[in-house]
Amino acid sequence: MNTSQVNTAASQPHRFDPAGGCPHADNARLLAGGAVTPVVLPGDVAGMAVLGHDALKEFLAHPDVAKNARHFAALQAGEIPDGWPLKTFATVQGMTTADGTDHRRLRSLMGKAFTPRRVAELQPRITALTTELLDNLDRAAAEGDGVADLRKHFAMPLPMGVICELLGVDAEYQDRLHHLSNQIVATDIGPQEAMAANKEMIEVLTAVAAARAANPGDDLTTALIAAREENGDRLSPHELIGTLMLTIIAGHETTLNLITNAVRALCTHPEQLALAKAGEVAWADVVEETLRWDSPVSYFPFRYPTRDLTLDGTVIPQGTPVLAGYSAAGRDKQAHGPDADRFDITRDQTTTRHLSLGHGAHFCMGAPLARMEATIALEQLFTRFPDLDLAVPEPELPRHASFVGNSVHKLPVRPGDRRP
Repeated sequence: MNTSQVNTAASQPHRFDPAGGCPHADNARLLAGGAVTPVVLPGDVAGMAVLGHDALKEFLAHPDVAKNARHFAALQAGEIPDGWPLKTFATVQGMTTADGTDHRRLRSLMGKAFTPRRVAELQPRITALTTELLDNLDRAAAEGDGVADLRKHFAMPLPMGVICELLGVDAEYQDRLHHLSNQIVATDIGPQEAMAANKEMIEVLTAVAAARAANPGDDLTTALIAAREENGDRLSPHELIGTLMLTIIAGHETTLNLITNAVRALCTHPEQLALAKAGEVAWADVVEETLRWDSPVSYFPFRYPTRDLTLDGTVIPQGTPVLAGYSAAGRDKQAHGPDADRFDITRDQTTTRHLSLGHGAHFCMGAPLARMEATIALEQLFTRFPDLDLAVPEPELPRHASFVGNSVHKLPVRPGDRRP
């Protein structure tokens, strides 16, 4: 594209399918037309998406791009109804919807509680929980004629168990929180369901916060309640619940999709899997290539230009809701080379780093934890079950009902013989 020529919009905006589906064919088609494209969101809400790696990297760190929904022109004009499936992403109070000094305050408070030491201390527990869940997967397969849903029995309860333990959330809430998280990130959900899911999520997390306030423990929720900056600021009640909600959703949905996508990729690329099992490629490199090649988040809402912004030759009008196209950027051939659509765990990840965990001031604070969980999970899984394979052809796997999350809804596998 000639960036000296400014385009106001493409001829036909891309209309997102609320039911989700595999994004990569559409991404390739859209990228062929440019790094930035107009889109139509559910409810005929006009928006834009940034798809190209370089454009997205610039956009994520741009000083004239905000996260606070007061910059969302259509929302402020009263044009976005209650129950809009993406409204929570815009209006929840927390780090992902804050800017400037407010964002730094919230991130500082979170940073005091979400320390590298606390994450490192979780490694033995992650390892032990992984072993327990592999036992459960083995039992589920034995009861299912050799087939078990890896997503249900392994990829979901691992990060959910870890994040709930980190937050001090009792095990009794875990299944419900996973269901509610699924409802909140779904883009095919109806208005009444969306509002009900948000209401119940707030009620559950309010009960969790009240329990931790009454009985403080060595957990992140207690630390967030107690955390103070030098000037005495701390999380307001709404910010606390919003932060817990975002931590629950981001802390397990992203890692759940990451583990699921990595297993799918390895099982459909046996020559790559053989390299990892033989120790010729580190499992951490498998995680990085999965993040690039099949990002667990496809299109993340929202950011808003605070003025008309020209990006890669395209004008994004002030106040437009913009989605970060992580799944598209990961396969951008201009950034990752002509073989960007090929899964290759030997790829040099240092030349062009993927953006799947964000960039700039809002880079994911949980990235070290997600990487640790996925690396431990994959290594233990394929060490325990070296012959594990998909039980159905990969194209037949049911997709996640969201264009925000990028994965499949179920992952039936045959674990095969286990090693002691």
